[in-house]
Amino acid sequence: MGKEGANALKGKRVVVTRALGQSELLVKALRDAGAVPVVVPTVAFGAPDDVVALDAAIRKAGEFDWLLLTSQNALRALQERSEVLAEAFQGVGVAAVGPATADAARNAGLVVKYVAVKHRGVELAEELGEKIRGKKVFLPRSDRANPELVRKLEELGARVQEVVAYKTVLPDERILQGVDAALREGADAVLFFSPSAVHHLRDLVGEERFQELSRQAVFGAIGPVTEDALRKAKAERVVMAEDTTVDAVITALNGYFMASGAKLPAGAN
Repeated sequence: MGKEGANALKGKRVVVTRALGQSELLVKALRDAGAVPVVVPTVAFGAPDDVVALDAAIRKAGEFDWLLLTSQNALRALQERSEVLAEAFQGVGVAAVGPATADAARNAGLVVKYVAVKHRGVELAEELGEKIRGKKVFLPRSDRANPELVRKLEELGARVQEVVAYKTVLPDERILQGVDAALREGADAVLFFSPSAVHHLRDLVGEERFQELSRQAVFGAIGPVTEDALRKAKAERVVMAEDTTVDAVITALNGYFMASGAKLPAGAN
């Protein structure tokens, strides 16, 4: 990023509503751009209520033609249930929703055959197209995952086995208090990585405070599904990163602040 681009983010307080373990590269990039990142996760993840279906799918992994990974969380859930994940899925085509998920899969020993050009589950299915027609596809996901992807896979002729691999839940009370405290200190931008993050923040601070925040700070959506959730929540200022890469997030924020000349007084409430 050039000097002019770095200046657009200089001093901006950017709240990242995702756990640090999932945001290290983004936090570094924000700091490199001169921003002040504040990590306050509004979403946590837990084991599914019933792991029987997940364990059974992993045991018969070799029967699948494709494993679709739509998030790093899905991969982590598989790793937690199998100590020999790479061996179990040997010979199975692995398709990842984006480069970060693909890198995590490779680090886990999986052979990634396809990475989506557009980093969204439905686009991943469409890009695979004929490769999955008549094929058996394993889809481990969140309990709150959008059913649109399964419909698209079935339209394309895939035989889909969707399994709840993890639950999306509220963080514990201590973390939620940290979220509220960080927001009261002010924000120039708040980044959301899923609809659940949007809903949880709105539930935490209340509808009125949520609207007030969206007037004070720009709300950054990582992808169109999250953008749609913000629009439905009536957020007033929204900017969307075109994909899930760190560069896309930085570019979206940088473009917004350069175009608007916004100098939001972080800390003003």
